[in-house]
Amino acid sequence: MSIKKKLSVFFTLLVLCILLANNTLHYIRSKNRLIEFNKKEITLVTEEIAYEVENSKNSASYMENRMAQELRTASIAIQDSLPADYHDVSNDQLKRLAKKLMISHITLLAPAGDDIIGVKSSDPKEINMSTKEWGYWYTSFRQLLSQQTITTKKGVTLPHFWSGPIEVASSNPNHIDKWGYYYDGSTNYIIDPYFRDRHVLDFEKRFGPTNVMNRFTENLEGVLELTVFNPKNFGKRNQNVYLNGNKYIKIKDQPIWYGTYTYRNTERDKKSIQEVLKTEKSQSYLAEINHKKVLKALVPIKEKNTPAYVIGVVYDYGLIEKELQQELIKHLLLSLPFIFIVLIISFIFSTSITRPIKHIMEHVNQIAKGNFGKVLNTRRKDELGGLVANINHLSHFLKTYVDDLKKSQEESEYHAYHDFLTGLPNRRYFKEQLNRRLIESKEKSIRHVAVLFMDIDRFKDINDTLGHSKGDQLIQLIANRIKECLPSANSFLTRQGGDEFVILFSDFTPEEVKGITEKIMAYVQQPCYIDNDEVFVSISSGLSFYPEHSTNLDTLITYADVAMYASKRQGGSKVSIYHDSLNKKQAEKVHIETRLRKAIQKGDIDVYYQPKIEAKRNVITGVEALVRWNDAELGFVSPEAFIPIAEEAGLIQYLWEVVMKKACSQVSEWNKVSDEKMTLAVNFSPRQFQDPVVLVNEIKHFLSLHRFDPAWFEMEITESTLLMNAEETIKALHLLKKYGISISIDDFGTGYSSLSYLKKLPIDCLKIDRSFIQDIQEDYSNSEIAQAIISLSQSLKLEVIAEGVEEEYQKAFLMKNGCDHMQGYLFSKPLAAEDFEEAFLNS
Repeated sequence: MSIKKKLSVFFTLLVLCILLANNTLHYIRSKNRLIEFNKKEITLVTEEIAYEVENSKNSASYMENRMAQELRTASIAIQDSLPADYHDVSNDQLKRLAKKLMISHITLLAPAGDDIIGVKSSDPKEINMSTKEWGYWYTSFRQLLSQQTITTKKGVTLPHFWSGPIEVASSNPNHIDKWGYYYDGSTNYIIDPYFRDRHVLDFEKRFGPTNVMNRFTENLEGVLELTVFNPKNFGKRNQNVYLNGNKYIKIKDQPIWYGTYTYRNTERDKKSIQEVLKTEKSQSYLAEINHKKVLKALVPIKEKNTPAYVIGVVYDYGLIEKELQQELIKHLLLSLPFIFIVLIISFIFSTSITRPIKHIMEHVNQIAKGNFGKVLNTRRKDELGGLVANINHLSHFLKTYVDDLKKSQEESEYHAYHDFLTGLPNRRYFKEQLNRRLIESKEKSIRHVAVLFMDIDRFKDINDTLGHSKGDQLIQLIANRIKECLPSANSFLTRQGGDEFVILFSDFTPEEVKGITEKIMAYVQQPCYIDNDEVFVSISSGLSFYPEHSTNLDTLITYADVAMYASKRQGGSKVSIYHDSLNKKQAEKVHIETRLRKAIQKGDIDVYYQPKIEAKRNVITGVEALVRWNDAELGFVSPEAFIPIAEEAGLIQYLWEVVMKKACSQVSEWNKVSDEKMTLAVNFSPRQFQDPVVLVNEIKHFLSLHRFDPAWFEMEITESTLLMNAEETIKALHLLKKYGISISIDDFGTGYSSLSYLKKLPIDCLKIDRSFIQDIQEDYSNSEIAQAIISLSQSLKLEVIAEGVEEEYQKAFLMKNGCDHMQGYLFSKPLAAEDFEEAFLNS
């Protein structure tokens, strides 16, 4: 009789009925009970937090009013302590008075032209600070100065006084301020005392909901995180404010009002928040976040007088699972007596099968110890024989699984330290190697350790032109070429990411390292063949040495990076060794950018006009609008210095808008009174063609706004522009041409465009670069390039203009060769609008 027939009745009735039914029932009941308890706990937590939030808002409003009253009282005390004319007040006097009155700072505001600025202050950042762009704040200042009733609904209004709402300080976004403004006509300035940080935030820290939320997360088991969401802005792009050269987010616009948001699931939380507000019902979901299984609940809160918000509770679902496991184990343990009875009864009937089971158990124990792959032989044909076969199969499967797991772990460890695309060591591995080499250099007295930072020149243009797939192939090809040039010992190549490579050398002299670098650069510059495309690339490199430049790991990498960018600024395809002046140049660049931003904000950018002359008739046919900047601190700044910085910092669009606005308006006025209309030429940056459709609409907007006929407008672009998003750029140029605008290639001959581009592009004119004109000598030597460009233009039926004409013999050569349109110092340097009118229009 088979084992199945002998034991089926006992194990089916006793084991299945007692264990499975009983334990399953208890498990389900325990799970439902724990989940229900969790819901009640979350409800209590959110109700408490909602109460604290509302209480905090009411209390904060009360405290804000009290602070406003204190600031008004301080203003009267300040007025009594200061002269009526701000010229008689010193900043040190304001510092002492602020300390005496126990407020953070005092600023005096006074009218300056069409602006109201900080004229005196205990805070240096407030001095000369413009308020013209401050919206309702500026309106309130004007109303105070005219002694009108303040109409601003935000903040607090008292007699002769208005206090702005608690807000991020636009002069320094690292601070939260509460301002007051007092003016009763007895002074020539508005008194502005304000509290900062500790005074403003002390109430929120002491009595706000944050303390309660922290108490819950610290003391309430299972609660991992509590968050009060701002439904209006959560999950959306930050509503940044750009003011006084600073960038910040207003308090009311911050996506998180209270608590933290480390368990991020932004997209799902964003949708859930909108859904719970719509349905006014809580929602929860299970997810694995930060390598932890959590239950996230979102509870809508709606009060009568305040905007709705949502409270998020992150609960450790592992606690529920742990409790369920404990319940299951407990019931299993309680079932042991029943199992024991079953085993005793079944023992009577199992004598015939105990021996093979013992062998099976021994085999299973070996499997449990990790000894997989052993085969247990048996001749049985019953269920035990089948069991042995299954165990043998399991043993084989586990052996295969463990072997695969070890292989997977080895691969994971490999990819943690290597770049997926090239197989080279990655940044993490590089830092460990660099740190090890630095330690070895100290212990073994190695002469030098060098860091070489390499970056492919114009790789983004290549990527945009050929596509990312071929860009990846190019990266792999370059990586292989670099490896082939490296010595077999004492060198270590890594890919930092993108198109950047870093090489670590040890025990090489600086001359040897530089020689290896130049060898790499020469090899990389050889043609690269990717499918059917021939690509030419170059590499810019930067070197730093230990211990000459630094003994710090991160600093060495940074210095090599700085040196590499110095090579970029010199046109690329160079190797530069770090020196201290590079950091100085970087600091100067940052300073110029800062001053340029302020100049754009204040409207201190000028437009000059250089005439275009038709030499045969000796008449002005047009002007080129050129941006100029004369800074109060830096003096006159050359466009060659600040325009590249503006392009890199994203300011070139603002400069272009200034030029378009002023130039279109000015030339339009000149053409109204001039017998012969002048064309207006404006330069365009390649960066503006990143979104050609937007650019076309902007040009049409400016011309329409100033009623400027497109037929009299010329767009000047460089050859490098044609490499930016080439297909879309060409479409945009055709649209502008159809609109009536003329298009010129500026600085022709210095870029990379081909004759095929010139034939299919809607180009009207080529401008010969000034360098080719200035090469021409009195005997017409060195004139071959200029003559070739003129001939090329004539063959393509394009107009040609010569730039940089400074000598009569240059003018004579150009006219002799059929180039009648010129501009340069021979005729006039770029002039301000008033000087241009005086020189050319008033005669």
